[in-house]
Amino acid sequence: MKNLAYFWNKLLETFWFIPVLIIFLAIVLATGLVKLDNSITITHEGLLRFFLVNSSDSARSILSTISGAMIGVAGTVFSVTLVALTLASSQFGPRLIQNFMYVRLNQIVLGSYVATYLYCLLVLNTIRDIDSYTFIPSISIIVSIIAAVINIILLIVFIHRIAVSIQADKVIADISNFITKQVEVLFPEKIGEESEINSVDIQVKKSVYPHRIPIKSPKSGYLEYISSDSLLEQISKHDGLMELYHRPGSFLVKGIQLGELYVHERWEEDEIRKLVRQFVISTTKTARQDLEYSIHQMVEIAARALSPGVNDPYTAIACIDNLTSTMSHLAEVKFPSRYRYDEEGDLRIIVDPLDFEGVLDAAFNQIRQFSAGSTAVIIRLMEALIMIQEFTKIESQKKAVIKHAQMVLNLGVQTIKEENDVADLRERAEKILPQNV
Repeated sequence: MKNLAYFWNKLLETFWFIPVLIIFLAIVLATGLVKLDNSITITHEGLLRFFLVNSSDSARSILSTISGAMIGVAGTVFSVTLVALTLASSQFGPRLIQNFMYVRLNQIVLGSYVATYLYCLLVLNTIRDIDSYTFIPSISIIVSIIAAVINIILLIVFIHRIAVSIQADKVIADISNFITKQVEVLFPEKIGEESEINSVDIQVKKSVYPHRIPIKSPKSGYLEYISSDSLLEQISKHDGLMELYHRPGSFLVKGIQLGELYVHERWEEDEIRKLVRQFVISTTKTARQDLEYSIHQMVEIAARALSPGVNDPYTAIACIDNLTSTMSHLAEVKFPSRYRYDEEGDLRIIVDPLDFEGVLDAAFNQIRQFSAGSTAVIIRLMEALIMIQEFTKIESQKKAVIKHAQMVLNLGVQTIKEENDVADLRERAEKILPQNV
């Protein structure tokens, strides 16, 4: 079920699936409404006579006009989307293109216009006007007019959405909201008391198994997804133990060891292949199980803003503020243990887990490196670390924040030329590094 959910989500993330689904629904709707028109007769009396078509020429004219307009606007929508993708790629980085592609409104608008065009063609083909038989699908034509009105409204909404979506603050806010949701999914538990050191003796656990089987990557690419439940179930079924050397987001070279499998008896090749299929390797990174990928998207925006050609410290500061919110929340969540147990409480998988210090490094290392000489950004980095420090509860987290604060202070002292600015930075640093300032 986990694998099916993964592939379904991958399908929803493609740019073509929603438009194709809407087109398919339009074909079904056209068929159903034509059948309805063929089975009932509507009298052209009262108010209805102003809306129902009673001439085959008028019906063809209406459907031809709507279909021609829809396919023309569909081309415009496609062009505007490409322009937005080009601007996003040049301003925020090519890795953010998929964020714009996955916007559901863009997919719905494109699919709606193409579907309306196809719907009108199908209905137009059913109109008959011969000596012995006349058929005008009145209801189907009314629906096409309603669809045209809806599409006009969608076009206005679409243009507004595109204009807003390429603004830096909007892009940053969207990424921040996505990271927040991702954190809530990956780390649902709040932290309790400070974590004790796990007393599991790994070497003793491994020594129980007489056989070791190296599990190698079948191809080169990024480890995108691990079906943890299926993997745990398969290893438990054979009473084994597996140690993973990589986590989602890692780049794998074909033939490199994904991990080591410890078993009582040798596995058949089919069983090993089934185990390897629990690891999805793709040519590009995704945020499916990789929190650092989403963090890196925000960092890339900040790094581009701090480049000499752009020199936009305010965008970088906005990125720092949003990353501060994320890290403050992560300081309160419970990071998963590197040990995975089955329902009977037996150790089955040893993973390479994500920890607070690793995420903090991903969030602030590159921004700090690119901010050399930018007084406002360096001072905001120090203020961000002060705020994060207030949320930390574990000693290892406090040490990680202190390490970053010291590096930010060192950078400021080395690159800020104005002594008053350096004094301001030192004053803030005293709240974290009173003994070192």
